[in-house]
Amino acid sequence: MDPSHIQYIGSGPYCYANSLAMMLGKAAPSPAVIEFATSSSFGMQLIGGELPFFDPYGWDPTKGIDAALEAAGWTSTLVVGRDADDALSHLRQALENGPVFVGPVDMGHLRCHPDHRSLDGADHYLVVLRIFGDWVELHDPHGYPYATLPLRNFMDAWRAAGIAYGEPYMMRTGFRQVEEYSEEDVIQRSLDSARRWLAMHGEHEHGLPPGSVANRMAAETLALRILNSNLDPGLRDHLVHFAVRVGARRLADASTCLTRIGYHEVASIMARQARLVGSLQCSLVEGDIPTAVEALRTLAGTYEQLSVALEEE
Repeated sequence: MDPSHIQYIGSGPYCYANSLAMMLGKAAPSPAVIEFATSSSFGMQLIGGELPFFDPYGWDPTKGIDAALEAAGWTSTLVVGRDADDALSHLRQALENGPVFVGPVDMGHLRCHPDHRSLDGADHYLVVLRIFGDWVELHDPHGYPYATLPLRNFMDAWRAAGIAYGEPYMMRTGFRQVEEYSEEDVIQRSLDSARRWLAMHGEHEHGLPPGSVANRMAAETLALRILNSNLDPGLRDHLVHFAVRVGARRLADASTCLTRIGYHEVASIMARQARLVGSLQCSLVEGDIPTAVEALRTLAGTYEQLSVALEEE
């Protein structure tokens, strides 16, 4: 156990975890436990050898959401619209029974975000509350409760044309609790999925483009790319505005969750990973390439340690 680890509480890009917590209501696990149950913190991937995410090889939120709901004892109905008209018809019908979980959507069309023009292709999740006239009212977990959006912009976002996973016009409704579990139970029930995702690597296809790598190789390759490109501006922006922020928080929450069920060695390793990923933020913002490269190369060696500890505990 790492006695210096303290739970992080604050803002961050936890859109689907926060949206699920809203949908599940008073019986919902905390967003930290929901995020843990998606297995998002168990690995790293570098898609096509270029685009880094601090989540497992081949993982995406649509897969994680299914796992989290199952671990927490919930079911829901996934609806995928055939086209815009069909999707909007299903959404209107679903809203008659309450709020609807929607996503992925393309943040570039969410005009409630002051910087939406710079967010094309960024994925996001929302809770839609109602449609009135030509407007949509929603809870946007990025910091915009009861936001309103022109219906045409919402539909453009929901088409998710720039999102690399999932399908256009995806939503979930009919959330129903079929079993009651404590948060510790949910954490424990998620461990087999975490082990499977951590073991994923380049020999598992997952439809990823050539050059995609995982875990140690992902961290080492990213370090080399940063070094050789002198920190490409597009890569820097992706890391400092999203990937590092969510990656460090996922790992910090995972450490907290594992401590709760007595997995102290694994928790300690993930706390160290959280520190390494979190330390990237300032070095990347400031352009301190040597410090960022050193942190990534140190991070690379922790994935084998995590795999061994997770199997042993």
